[in-house]
Amino acid sequence: MTFTKLLAGAALVALSATSVIAADTVRMGTEGAYAPYNFINDKGEVDGYERELGDELCKRASLDCTWVTNDWDSIIPNLVSGNYDTIMAGMSITAERDEVIDFTSEYFPSDPSSYVALAGADASATKGTVAAQTATIQAAFVAESDATVVEFATMEDTIAAVRNGEADSVLADHAALKDIVDASGGALAFVGEDVSIGGGVGMGVRESDKELRDKFEAAIASMKADGSLNAMIAKWFDGRKAGY
Repeated sequence: MTFTKLLAGAALVALSATSVIAADTVRMGTEGAYAPYNFINDKGEVDGYERELGDELCKRASLDCTWVTNDWDSIIPNLVSGNYDTIMAGMSITAERDEVIDFTSEYFPSDPSSYVALAGADASATKGTVAAQTATIQAAFVAESDATVVEFATMEDTIAAVRNGEADSVLADHAALKDIVDASGGALAFVGEDVSIGGGVGMGVRESDKELRDKFEAAIASMKADGSLNAMIAKWFDGRKAGY
């Protein structure tokens, strides 16, 4: 299913007019498969940059929160249908997504998208068959390029496609690919030039939950103001300077 069709489907789901603030617990939705943004640790718990950040935002907003995992390809429709109340899943803010859900301001700056291929491949790998995760800005980008896109449900599946020869390269956020390349023992490498697509990463909420969005917006602003957001990004992304 294409990215556009997924968003169109989400827009058709009936929305509840009841504010989530009235509920006992805010359910934080994530994928749990996109390190270092979010992943499942050895204890079977949601972990990563967004888990630590989300817990701190909930604390600052005086909200009781719990974490819920959902497959990426249906993460927006299941937010809209009420299966959880936020999305924190390395999701870039785009105009197309903003037509279906609402976003806070970014809590991670726009990250370049990079191509990864088997070591020894050259830039031509970016023009052949390119793997991308379904319903991502990268999948949409490749679909509009001269390359052939092949979509997979998870980042892990896109990497497997490159390893087994099903795809010439994979396109994804540089930050998500870096640890994979570093851990590949030289089997994988960055190829070609980075591309800039999408905006920064923000928290998604239902259009009807303005009060909840405003609470998280204030918490994000407070972390930018006191420097703690910069420090958390540096911790999880190899000392990266975000400049907030």
